[in-house]
Amino acid sequence: MPLILNGIDKGIKEAVAYYWETLGHQGKTKKGKGKDTGTRTRVTGGKQMTGFASLVARILAENGMPKASIYLDRQVELPGFFRANKMWDLIVVHNGHLVAALEMKSQVGPSFGNNFNNRAEEAIGTSKDLWTAYEEGAFGKGPTPWLGWVMLLEDCKKSQEPVGVKEPHFKVFPEFRDASYAKRYELLLRRLVRQRYYTKAAFLLSTEKEGKLGRYAEPANDLRIHDLFVSLAGHIGTIVASQS
Repeated sequence: MPLILNGIDKGIKEAVAYYWETLGHQGKTKKGKGKDTGTRTRVTGGKQMTGFASLVARILAENGMPKASIYLDRQVELPGFFRANKMWDLIVVHNGHLVAALEMKSQVGPSFGNNFNNRAEEAIGTSKDLWTAYEEGAFGKGPTPWLGWVMLLEDCKKSQEPVGVKEPHFKVFPEFRDASYAKRYELLLRRLVRQRYYTKAAFLLSTEKEGKLGRYAEPANDLRIHDLFVSLAGHIGTIVASQS
């Protein structure tokens, strides 16, 4: 069965534009209410990545997955091994088996340090928890699930400037020295895939000005979002064909 990826490039641009439009709207709304003001407003809105989630759901449905098997916004909890459960951004549960799970995250400035560390710990821990639960039989004996992570980072001076490291006892890996937060995200996502924490990951950079027009950059060829969609659609097609 050939993959169906109609209008994907347009859909990605629309999702990027929706992200920035929603982010700006949430900031204005919260400032108007007199709470959650300041820079924190830009990272606590919650629904900015809905455009990406809707695009993924469309790809899944067009490649044969019943809409009733696609979950986003509700019933997205999956059991873990080290904790009771975790809410994912989108999951696919078909014929009683976990088929796929996807996280779609973002970060804007001006503060990148602590938020990067939180994102890294989240990405590593989430995968480890799920795969351990899988190995312990939490999801039955179905096919190995597909796991993905999409990251959208604001492209700005603070995310691109070199960042120092502290080495009081041991040396960090050389590629981290003077690496910007954008580069650190690239290294993180690449290694998460290479170490098989995730099946596929995607990394997008976008300025606020260009992003509102749907424009974005992809600094690493091995982390392109189009390739992530191809991988996911292929997995879904295989599952659907095997169970039909």
